[in-house]
Amino acid sequence: MKSSKINKIAVLTSGGDAPGMNAAIRSVVRACAFHKIECIGVYKGYQGLIEGEFKIFNARSVNNIINKGGTKLKSARSKEFRTLEGRQKAFEIVKENSIDALVVIGGDGSFTGGMIFQKEFGIPVIGIPGTIDNDIFGTSHTLGYDTALNTVVEVIDKIRDTAISHSRLFFVEVMGRDAGHIALNTGIGAGAEEILIPEEDMGLDRLLESLKKSKISGKASSIVVVAEGDKIGKNVFELAEYVETNLPDYEVRVSVLGHMQRGGAPSCFDRVLASRMGVKAVESLMEGESSVMVGIQNGQMTLTPLSKAIKGKSKINTELIRVSEIMTT
Repeated sequence: MKSSKINKIAVLTSGGDAPGMNAAIRSVVRACAFHKIECIGVYKGYQGLIEGEFKIFNARSVNNIINKGGTKLKSARSKEFRTLEGRQKAFEIVKENSIDALVVIGGDGSFTGGMIFQKEFGIPVIGIPGTIDNDIFGTSHTLGYDTALNTVVEVIDKIRDTAISHSRLFFVEVMGRDAGHIALNTGIGAGAEEILIPEEDMGLDRLLESLKKSKISGKASSIVVVAEGDKIGKNVFELAEYVETNLPDYEVRVSVLGHMQRGGAPSCFDRVLASRMGVKAVESLMEGESSVMVGIQNGQMTLTPLSKAIKGKSKINTELIRVSEIMTT
C-alpha cells in the first residue's frame, strides 16, 4: 500500500524488551526531526495506543538513551488490542491525534498486531525487529541479539572458572524457545563441550557418550550450553539429573541465565544497527512503504513484508553446527 504524505509518526515498543530498543527509538525520533516530521512516543505498547498514552518527542527528548538497555517507552502485552473493539479504539485515538503512520519495535507478535491494524484501518505500519532470540525471518540480526551473545559469553566464562575449580559439569540454559542461535554462537564463543539446540536433536545416548569421551580425554570439568527450547529433556534440571544418574563421576550443576540476557547496555553493533533501522523505517514510510519490516542482509538495509517476517523461520547456520562439532573434539 502506498501512503499519502507523512506528517506525523508514532513509535512504540511491544513485547519483550531487548538492548537496542532505546537506540532505535532515538533514531526514529531524530530521523523525524531531520525530515521535519512530528514524532509521537507511545508508552506501554499497543495498550498505550488504545489509551492515548502519548508524548510529543523532539530531537532533545531522546538525549542520552542510546547507551541504555530496556525501553524508555515501556512495554506491555495488550489483550485488548487482540480484539477488533480494542483496535477500533486505537484507531479512533490515532485519527484524533492526526497520526499518519506507526513504527513498531518488537517481535513477531508485535508485528502481527501491526499488520492486522494496517489491514483493518489503512494506517501505514513499519516494523523494527527487537528480540534477543534472533528468530525473525528477513534479517540476519535482530536488535539485542549481539548484546545478548556478549552477555552470555561473559557469564559462561565466569561459570567456567568455578567449573574448573571444583571439577564440575555445568548445564547452562540460555534463551531460545524456538531457535538455537544464542546457544550455538555462545557455545562456540565460550568453548563449551556440548551445545544443545532445538534444531538438532542430539539425543540422550549421544550426549552421554560425548561426556564420557570428554572425561576419558582428561577433561575434569565441562560446560554444556542448552537452549531453553531443546527437545532432549523436559527441562534442563531433568536433563542434569539424568546425566548425574548415568555418569556418577560427574558432579553436575545447573545455571539458568534467564532475564539477565535481556538487560544491559547495548553493544556497539546493536547501537549502530538500531540507528540504521530507525532511519530506514522513517524514510521508507516517507516513500510510501507499509506493512513491511526493516532488516539487515549482507550488511545492507532491506524490507520484508510483515506477513513473511511473521510466518518465515530464521535458519540456523549449518556451518556453525559443523564448526561446533569440530571444536568439541
